[in-house]
Amino acid sequence: METTKIAKAESVEMKLEVGILCVSDVARTRAFYENLGWRLDADFASGDFHVVQMTPYNSGASIIFGKGLRSNKPGSLDSLVLAVDDVDAARDELITRGVNMSEVFHYSGGPFNSSVGNPRVVGRDPEDRSYYSFASFEDPDGNCWLLQEITTRISGRIWDQPQAADMDVATLAELLHETEQHHGNYEQTHGEHHWWDWYAPYLSARQNGSLPTDAVAAADRFMDEVLHVLPQSAPKN
Repeated sequence: METTKIAKAESVEMKLEVGILCVSDVARTRAFYENLGWRLDADFASGDFHVVQMTPYNSGASIIFGKGLRSNKPGSLDSLVLAVDDVDAARDELITRGVNMSEVFHYSGGPFNSSVGNPRVVGRDPEDRSYYSFASFEDPDGNCWLLQEITTRISGRIWDQPQAADMDVATLAELLHETEQHHGNYEQTHGEHHWWDWYAPYLSARQNGSLPTDAVAAADRFMDEVLHVLPQSAPKN
């Protein structure tokens, strides 16, 4: 009997890219998330349409909010999850940014189980397990965020990562040219230094998705805080 082999279909790559929030005041919401240190990706307005996209630090997924989007009642999204390495440290940082945080808690019936009475119990998970300790906060419209402490991923939870494609020569040349132009401004105002020390943090920031202005700030900060290269004194008349 002949056996027919069925080729295994290769999965189509799908990545969670954006969650859409319903808000009542676009400017107020943008200011709130900027205060959290989130990256501004886009702010586009045309007539009655206004959309803003922002991304949490080092996140692969972003949020979109605005005016003219198909949406529900402002503040209707509940329990959007932000993974953190240390829920206590993340909570403390947000408090310093003026955010009204809950206490650290765990769910009495296990993560996200709100089907039982009094599902949230104050304090970290007694067994200190990954995925089990949380804290929460709300944005100005009441959209609720959860911080979930994840220190070790469940086996099989991480997708195999393909090798990143090499940057083509033309793109690399364009990025180096851009870096050189921005470094020229820095070089005119600061003391003697190696150009490659400024190039490295700038290029790293740009390749990780930062805007040129943010990459400049990252490079300047590295030179100032790590290498202690200070601005030159203004010339005397």
